[in-house]
Amino acid sequence: MPPLLVLERVRDFLDTHGLGTGPVRARRIGAGGGSNFTFLLERADGRYVLRRPPRPPLPPSAHDMVREARLQGALARLGIRVPTILAVCEDDTVLGVPFYVMDYLDGAVIDAELPAELRDDEAARRRLGEDLVDTLVEIHAADVTTPELAAFARPGNYNERQVRRFAQLWEVNATRELPLVAEVGRRLARDVPKPLDSTVVHGDYRLGNMMVARDQPDRIIAVLDWEMGTVGDPRADVGYLVATYAEPDGRLSALDTSPVTATPGFPSRRELVERYAERSGRDVEPLAWFEALALWKSAVFCEAIYGRYVRGELTAGDERASRFEAGVPLLAETAAAALGLSA
Repeated sequence: MPPLLVLERVRDFLDTHGLGTGPVRARRIGAGGGSNFTFLLERADGRYVLRRPPRPPLPPSAHDMVREARLQGALARLGIRVPTILAVCEDDTVLGVPFYVMDYLDGAVIDAELPAELRDDEAARRRLGEDLVDTLVEIHAADVTTPELAAFARPGNYNERQVRRFAQLWEVNATRELPLVAEVGRRLARDVPKPLDSTVVHGDYRLGNMMVARDQPDRIIAVLDWEMGTVGDPRADVGYLVATYAEPDGRLSALDTSPVTATPGFPSRRELVERYAERSGRDVEPLAWFEALALWKSAVFCEAIYGRYVRGELTAGDERASRFEAGVPLLAETAAAALGLSA
C-alpha cells in the first residue's frame, strides 16, 4: 500500500506556505481505526496538524478534505470554536489525495479516560456536559446566510437527503448481509420529518470530537472532525449527541464513543435535551427519529471502517476496528428499537 505520508513532500508543502523550517517529524494522533487520518507534524520551530482521507478508492462525496477545511474556515470567522486552517492542498500528486494543515492546539481529547482533574470533581464533570450542549447551541446559532456558509446549503429536505445518501453508501460499504440495516433505512425514508429552519450541522457531535483545555478540562476549546459538517436540520446533531451518549446510571451507547459520560456528575440525556431546547428555543421532536437516523448512519460508516480492516488496509494500531464486526449489527438493532421495529 502507498504510504499515508511522504515526509519530503510534506516538508516542501509546509515550506511553500511558510509553516516552519527544517526536517519534519510526524506521528499519528487520535483514535485508531477512524474514518480519516490525523498526524502531528513537528519542526524545529513549530507544530501543526495534518488531516487526510484514507487511501483511494473512496466513495463518492465522502472524505472531502477541501470541503471540510472550507467549512471550518467559515465557522472560525464567525467565532465558532474550531482550529485555524493554515493551508489546503488540492493537488493529489503530493500525497495521492487532497489534505489540509491546521494549527496545533495544546488541549486534550477525552476518549476512554477522564483527565485527573475531572476524575475527582463531580461538579466539573457536570460543567463539561453543560458546555457540550452550549457549544452545540453556538454552532447552531451561526448565520447560515453568510456567503461562505450559504455555499453549503442545498435545496430540498435535508432529512430526506441524509436517508437517501446513506442508503446509497450502505450499498457501497456493505461487506456482509445485514438486512436490518436496509430495513431501518426504509422505515426512516417512510417517516421523514419536516425540517426545521436550517443551521450548521456537525454530523458527528459527541464528546470524543471535542478538545478541552488542559488546565481547565471542563471547558471546550475546539470542535474537531467536520467531515460530515453541512447546513441542515439541527435536530440531527441533537439526536446524534443523545444516541451516542452514555449517561450516569442509565443506558450505555451502542457506539461506545463516550463511555466516560457514564460517570456520576455528567448530565442525563434528558437534561442534555432540556438544556438544548431551553437555550436554543427549538422543539427537538420527533427526537426518536433523529436518534435512529444517527445510529443507522453510524452503522453505515462503521461498516466502511470495518471493510478497510478486513481487507487489511489499516495498520496494526487500528485493531479497534475489529469491534465493528459485532458493533455494526448492534447499531442497526438499536436504531430499529428507537423506531419501534423488532430486530
